[in-house]
Amino acid sequence: MRIPITSEGTSIIAVLTVILAIAGWAGSLLTPWFWIVPGVVWLWVVSFFRDPARQIPRQPNILYAPADGKITEVTELAHHERIDGPCVRIRIFLSIFNVHINRMPCAATIRTVEFRPGRFLNALRSESADVNESNTLILDPKAPWTGPIVVRQIAGAIARTIVCRVRSGEALGSGERFGMIKFGSGTELIVPQQSGLRICCRVGDRVYGGLTPLVETSK
Repeated sequence: MRIPITSEGTSIIAVLTVILAIAGWAGSLLTPWFWIVPGVVWLWVVSFFRDPARQIPRQPNILYAPADGKITEVTELAHHERIDGPCVRIRIFLSIFNVHINRMPCAATIRTVEFRPGRFLNALRSESADVNESNTLILDPKAPWTGPIVVRQIAGAIARTIVCRVRSGEALGSGERFGMIKFGSGTELIVPQQSGLRICCRVGDRVYGGLTPLVETSK
């Protein structure tokens, strides 16, 4: 069975295969059971970089999850600097076992991509979103959504590399891949308040990038 792998993972897997093969051979001189350790590590890394094919729904009145993981926050804010007004912020925690591909929540044009260096606290800690290394995409969405919509990639304690494949001015469809974060992280979706807005998720929900509805509008 072939496991689809993201392009960012191929070189890492190739190097790790050589290293683990050498480690496994050296350890097997002591006990043949040692091969289990590098074998498990290799399978986990391959699994981490998996990029499963998905049948993406394209309902224009729905914002879909930008990442796989668990909802850790759904908060209504009176003001957000990126939105310049009231909004809803939804945070998703990606464990080391989740698919780490980031996807567009809706069809939109990339207005800006802003990288910010920072710390690497555990992504489950609330303050991590404010101080950790991050990459922010400001999106101008297609109707019926009122923009801007913000998606933030946030590095975690293990994740030290944020990958963003898009640039300002690019137009992408709902569910299209725009990047990933390597080895455990967080992703935020920030949506301006507007009439007819309905939140479709709650804290604790498991979500899947490009598939799970997070927000809906009746407009």
